Amino acid sequence: MSLPLRRLVDLPGVADLEYKALMKPRYADPGAEAEFPEIDACLKANLGLTVEEADAVERPADWDRIDTRPLRDQVEAFEAEGWDVTDDKRRPLRLLVHFSAPLWLALRGIAGELPFQPEQTDDTLANSLTAEAARFRRNRP
Repeated sequence: MSLPLRRLVDLPGVADLEYKALMKPRYADPGAEAEFPEIDACLKANLGLTVEEADAVERPADWDRIDTRPLRDQVEAFEAEGWDVTDDKRRPLRLLVHFSAPLWLALRGIAGELPFQPEQTDDTLANSLTAEAARFRRNRP
């Protein structure tokens, strides 16, 4: 059983920024973080890096420059790493241009950090205990 993909849009503040980018497309322009500081604030809160900090990070010699590839190409690569970076219509998020480098650096353990995700638990035990409790209540005199 494979774990479900983590959705970038589900991180705190990302959906709000994505909506703002829909209403004001300049949010999705490279360099827009200078005009809209909430982009860097969201990045820093979720990944521990701003766009400028991510750009300043020295890449390892074997770095494949994945963060500079077209966004559609990156979608598949992110999915292979367990992340869904698309909207509900499977299009790359408008703000992926800002999130790409910090997320790749965090995924590969070079800089920044991935947001906490609680471990997936096996619901089989919980479901069987719930069913057992229901049978007990039903069969009580």
